[in-house]
Amino acid sequence: MSIHPASIPSPDPAWASFQLGPLTIHTYALCIIAGIFAAALITDRRLRQRGVEPWTVIDIVLWVVPLGIIAARFYHVFTHMSDYFYPGANLWNVFAIWDGGNAIYGSLIGGAIGAYIGCRRAGLRFWAFADALAPALLIAQAIGRLGNYFNQELFGNPTTLPWGLEILPTAPMFPEGLPAGTLFHPLFLYEMIWNLIGAAVIVLLERRVTLGWGRSLAIYLIWYGIGRSGLEAIRIDPTSDAPLGIPINIWASITVALIGIALFVIQTIRHPTPEPSPYVNKPVAVTHERDSAPPSDRDNAQRSR
Repeated sequence: MSIHPASIPSPDPAWASFQLGPLTIHTYALCIIAGIFAAALITDRRLRQRGVEPWTVIDIVLWVVPLGIIAARFYHVFTHMSDYFYPGANLWNVFAIWDGGNAIYGSLIGGAIGAYIGCRRAGLRFWAFADALAPALLIAQAIGRLGNYFNQELFGNPTTLPWGLEILPTAPMFPEGLPAGTLFHPLFLYEMIWNLIGAAVIVLLERRVTLGWGRSLAIYLIWYGIGRSGLEAIRIDPTSDAPLGIPINIWASITVALIGIALFVIQTIRHPTPEPSPYVNKPVAVTHERDSAPPSDRDNAQRSR
């Protein structure tokens, strides 16, 4: 129950996980899975609109998801070294992804590698897939942020605003020295709203101007990098490494935004015309359809040339 008349209450710790027979189901993991499903469905729809065979996205997701999760976890671990490597530490905690701690920038690196491999195997242009994924990725991230809410692990500095977030003083991330009942900026909610607006911005821009060639992905990188750098500036995350006194996630966010700007400019210069087929080569299904035409039809086509 909320102890403030106007605030966002903490979720009951019991909601963070539940038992299903001998299995422990973590709400954080369910949010991540829900985000992945949403991204796959949206990306598949956008690819179909460009003429890609239905459910080709699954062949790519099978590469994207494992590599994205692995890279996300290790990015988090190596930017929070003191949480996992100290005298007497249980090194198995490095792999405890159900406790939270999966960095989006790591998932972008691993996911990009997986997408490249998957697109090569499926015969799709990498940029066509990346553009189809861009708004879907923001929606997936918004859904995934609910997992941070249940884990009580993504919040900002103390605030007196009426939408302040309550964090239980027994929560692992509750700052030392602050009294129980302190309200914090709900960064998980801020990022959810920012991401959903960003997804809408990309879709609207695609309807008004010709993008393609990775430019929708570039807008994603710019939008997310700018928003995340601002949120990280007020985030409470004392264990994150901070070169030059600036949290590493701010450095990463600025870098991501700059990469997005560079990608947009370079692709605009290199590809002033609309992107052709999303396939690198003509789809096999189309080729087979032509080859299976009756001989008389092929003969007529030849004579008409």
